[in-house]
Amino acid sequence: MEDNKLDNEIIIYEGDGGQPRIEVRMQGETVWLSQAQIADLFGVQRPAITKHIGNIFTEGELDEKVVSSILEHTTIHGAIEGKTQTQSVKFYNLEMIIALGYR
Repeated sequence: MEDNKLDNEIIIYEGDGGQPRIEVRMQGETVWLSQAQIADLFGVQRPAITKHIGNIFTEGELDEKVVSSILEHTTIHGAIEGKTQTQSVKFYNLEMIIALGYR
């Protein structure tokens, strides 16, 4: 595979009936998911993911600067029809996702 081929690519995995389940952001050679997406992946509530991420950083298991990144995410504006807005969302890479899976 050539370098950077997957940069900024978003892959949508579909569940039963073709309904989107989880959008996976590919950047470099890893995947990036938000806390909400990780919670969906593991079938838990977001506060559980937040707690475990905090514990992982507190215990020094992973370095926050290495496994997290704030990425821009475009969403539909709730108050103005037809307008989009950009939000900064913290995403976590595959290393964090795997560490959370072990917890």
